[in-house]
Amino acid sequence: MTQAMHQTVLLNQAVEALSVNADGEYLDATFGRGGHSREILSQLSAKGRLSVVDCDPEAIAFAEKLQQQDQRVTLYQGAFEQVLNDLTAQGRLFDGVLFDFGVSSPQIDQAERGFSFQKQGPLDMRMNNQGGMTAADWLNSASADDMKKVFWRYGEEKNAGRIARAIVERRAEQPLATTMDLVAVVEQVNRPSFKQKKHPATRVFQAVRIFINDELGQVERVLPLSVELLKQGGRLVVISFHSLEDRLVKRFMRAQSKPAKVDRRMPVLPENTPEPILKLVGKPVKAVDHDENIRARSAIMRVAEKKGETIA
Repeated sequence: MTQAMHQTVLLNQAVEALSVNADGEYLDATFGRGGHSREILSQLSAKGRLSVVDCDPEAIAFAEKLQQQDQRVTLYQGAFEQVLNDLTAQGRLFDGVLFDFGVSSPQIDQAERGFSFQKQGPLDMRMNNQGGMTAADWLNSASADDMKKVFWRYGEEKNAGRIARAIVERRAEQPLATTMDLVAVVEQVNRPSFKQKKHPATRVFQAVRIFINDELGQVERVLPLSVELLKQGGRLVVISFHSLEDRLVKRFMRAQSKPAKVDRRMPVLPENTPEPILKLVGKPVKAVDHDENIRARSAIMRVAEKKGETIA
């Protein structure tokens, strides 16, 4: 576990966007290797508090160490959706909530996690590798039609159908077991070319990872929860790494920052028309303009501030 190898994305920009109150209470819902958390802690007083969340066993090890070093830190282990549900049920409120979605560099760099199409390793791809269905489990059992839908929806892979059929043919001879097994099948369809900027398997690996971890479903479900957890005037800061995630974040923030639609043809407008719950803060910040980390160049950060007490 080498923290030096991990570069936190939009570190200063994200923490600045939280507008940290030294005595406030904050939630880092995607701890990772704790880069954002440590920067938040550096701006908190002895009265300030930071709650952190992660489900990755290795990230938990880093979080436990930080918690031992700093009594202001409280660790919650589990999927952030479940943890946020629990915190909401407890009536907790925070001055700021931060999400840094997507897979982290340490996860990609460790061949045994199965996220990388450039390293030989087991076809795993689970964020929490201690339970649940692996990529190999799904690829060796799903129908060609189901795989086609996943490759297209989550990876926008133009050869989704051909790749899905190739996987079915391959697994009939021998089940897929490693990352290079999947790469080999994809390259049969997407033949490598010097003109290509991306690896031929990039989109398929992204699609399988998103599906296995239900990443987009979790994003859709945790955004409303995060607003419920914010105090009035609290900030929601979200970093996304691909257009599918960012589209969900963009639509949610915009929808919650506009008045509810009413029929203007009515002679009298309802008195209890819900007011916007959020206020957009600044313009989206792109990592390509601020970050030297090559892997982070697709990242984009959006910020909103809570205006009301409950989500409409």
